Amino acid sequence: MKKNDLLKNNDNIIRILDINNENVLIIDCIKRTVPKWFDLASLNDYILCEESALYNLTGNIPLQIEDLEPKIREYAYKRYTLIAAILPFISDDKERCYMTRKIANQNKISIQTVKNTLCLYLSFQNMAILAPKPQLNEKALTDFEKNIRWALNKFYYTKRQNSLKTAYMLMLKERYCDKTGELVKSYPSIHQFRYFYRKYRKIQTYYISRYGLKAYQRNNRPLIGDGIREFAPAVGVGMFDSTICDIYLINESGNLVGRPILTACIDAYSGLCLGYSLSWEGGVYSIRTLLLNIITNKVELCRKFGIIISKKDWDSSGILPGVFVTDKGSEYKSENFEQIAELGVTIVNLSAYRPELKGAVEKFFDVIQNLYKPHLKGKGIIEPDFRERGSHDYRQDACLTIKDFEKVLLYCIIHYNSKNVIENFPYTDDMIKENIKPYASEIWKWNKNKAGANLIPVNKNQLILTLLPRTTGTFTRQGLKVNKLRYHCEGYTEQYLTGGIAMVAYNPDNVSEIWLIEKGNYINFSLIDSRFKDKSLDECESLKKAQRQIIMGLDEERTQAEISLIKHIEAISENAIKQDNVCVKSVRETRKKEQTINHVDIMSGGVLNDN
Repeated sequence: MKKNDLLKNNDNIIRILDINNENVLIIDCIKRTVPKWFDLASLNDYILCEESALYNLTGNIPLQIEDLEPKIREYAYKRYTLIAAILPFISDDKERCYMTRKIANQNKISIQTVKNTLCLYLSFQNMAILAPKPQLNEKALTDFEKNIRWALNKFYYTKRQNSLKTAYMLMLKERYCDKTGELVKSYPSIHQFRYFYRKYRKIQTYYISRYGLKAYQRNNRPLIGDGIREFAPAVGVGMFDSTICDIYLINESGNLVGRPILTACIDAYSGLCLGYSLSWEGGVYSIRTLLLNIITNKVELCRKFGIIISKKDWDSSGILPGVFVTDKGSEYKSENFEQIAELGVTIVNLSAYRPELKGAVEKFFDVIQNLYKPHLKGKGIIEPDFRERGSHDYRQDACLTIKDFEKVLLYCIIHYNSKNVIENFPYTDDMIKENIKPYASEIWKWNKNKAGANLIPVNKNQLILTLLPRTTGTFTRQGLKVNKLRYHCEGYTEQYLTGGIAMVAYNPDNVSEIWLIEKGNYINFSLIDSRFKDKSLDECESLKKAQRQIIMGLDEERTQAEISLIKHIEAISENAIKQDNVCVKSVRETRKKEQTINHVDIMSGGVLNDN
């Protein structure tokens, strides 16, 4: 008997979650009640059974998480994220109950909902079991209820802050009075109005709709949690942010370029830098580069810069954190960035007045810049007085290229990950026993395979396709038209003939191919117009624009040519003499005579001799 074994007794099936001497922690896989400790001897009547026995008895046969459709997989990952923080405390009843209440409060759901989700996962030990089941249609609202909901939204949940009684009276005036203003016989009572309000009300909606979001964030939001730890009970919570580096750089020709933008993703639990992007462009471009860097093999990345590291120094390739914590920057609120949720990632946009929740990534920027700045003074580093009148022009000191600076930055990140001591990390008993060093890389390595770690495996192609911008394409007889270009793929003849629109992903830097998105799958379409192959979307637009300008420049010449043509035709037609009686008989004989008269012997004309 060992951990995660299934035991059966008649129609009862239990799963062993933990073993402590002669006691075992089990969960009833049929009733799915909370785990309880039992004496080992009390399980003598149970025998070992296979997972199939549980599936047959419950009728639930979960698939593998990879086999689920993207939308369903996304939902399953989100439900797992909900309970991930509880899993390390399954054996401790007190801590488990505390985390259950905390998560319920944070997510504005009932404690029982969290318990049900947790017990369902523990019973099957398969994340796919958390996928949604087909639901019956909700009961339709009555006409009274529809009018009450309308009145609440129009008169109560507004900045006018009307009372329920006022909203009720306004509803009667608008919906239950005839043309003369007399109240009709059938109308809902004030008690029905209040009952419906209390049944469906949400306190958060009440505060935000009546007092505004800023007032809610400042005065009414729940003050729970302890800063960043409320987001990061285990590894798998990535915090994103950008900063402008305090150094001026030049290009290969020695000309000043400016200050580069550093974008980073930090695991909030361990402090490990999961990836970075150093570029001259910010916004969505830097986010795409950062996400690709996160899943890149860091050993190979460092080798390109002549830096040799071992895998344990930076072991974060091939995976994304299950939760992205971002601020309200425009790049993080774009549709392009939110497409990453299709991989199962949960995106958390920090609300206003919560600067303390970005502490992990802000600390990273501070540490990294303090590592290189003392050693690059006089090389373009900006000092605190650079905005003061009469201060030194630090642009004149610039001598590093972005490639040089990236190599410096890599050394600093490696030091930050594997040698920087995290003095205030909340050590657990297990970490003390295993003598885990207070380095980000060591804490990450220790926790990444523990229960509760929320990491999503992703390959490069899958990530690239997910991050591509999207637009609407149209099926026509000429192919699939996207961005005024035509594309083709075998097997879509019916769509070409019937028409319709479709969602497609495209690469603005190369229009040679696009990807049709069908049920979460990406189908490749190739470009029909070969003259645009390997060109960017901007280059295609420029080429078309230049062609239009050439054509427009010939309008006057074309008009003049048509006028000249008309004059020649009219001159010839005016010289022709119209016969009074045209003989229309014996046309065939006449035609043969004319053929004989106008026939020319090419050979006798000496055509061959002319060559």
